[in-house]
Amino acid sequence: MSTAPVFVVESLSEAGAGGLVTLDGAEGRHAVSVRRLRVGEQVVLSDGRGTGALGTVASVDGRDRLEVAVAELRHEPPPLPSITVVQALPKGDRGELAVETMTETGVDRVIPWAAARCVTQWRGERGARALAKWRATAREAAKQSRRLRIPEVTEPMTTRQVTAALAGAAFAGVLHEAGAAPLAAAELPPGGEIALVVGPEGGVAPEELAAFEAAGVRPYRLGRTILRTSTAGTAAAALLLTRTGRWA
Repeated sequence: MSTAPVFVVESLSEAGAGGLVTLDGAEGRHAVSVRRLRVGEQVVLSDGRGTGALGTVASVDGRDRLEVAVAELRHEPPPLPSITVVQALPKGDRGELAVETMTETGVDRVIPWAAARCVTQWRGERGARALAKWRATAREAAKQSRRLRIPEVTEPMTTRQVTAALAGAAFAGVLHEAGAAPLAAAELPPGGEIALVVGPEGGVAPEELAAFEAAGVRPYRLGRTILRTSTAGTAAAALLLTRTGRWA
């Protein structure tokens, strides 16, 4: 099921083995006019929430519509532990790069963070466009990596909102070069949510570190080198996925 191209549909609640599902709109146009799928080729339809339908193209209609004959329906439970990355807003398109690689790696939720030292600020229409790009990037990266669950990209948060959002996490840490404990040796929970905070290029401000520590979010160092904000979350997520057994 993982080798066929993935396309996202609104719902698969009515789908079942032996039935037909229509793929149209932007996804149908991409399948027909860009991928040039033909009758008999395998595809996977996903609702982005853990349900996928494996099937073959039964018919092609015009340039943006095809019918898929469903052979198998699959449901993926939410992965445990789940991984959340609080990503400080990088400059330029590095935020989209971070979301893309974290999605491909296996992150389940991304929280855009308006940290004190962020050069980029999301305000008004510009902020709405930036958030839409992050969400579109997560969607496309999930399809590319054959995921049936598209990571949630939340509304941007302040430091106070981030600490509140992480209150229920089973483990929460902030990546910082001055952290006394290595993330590779941290005691991780078998379930629940693991959350990591990734600071901006200018680093996490002292008052932010204090706020996180007061909320029980301890600083951890990732390694001896200093990673850019656009790559630190991906590297940390890979470490966690290995240690928690999700990459076993």
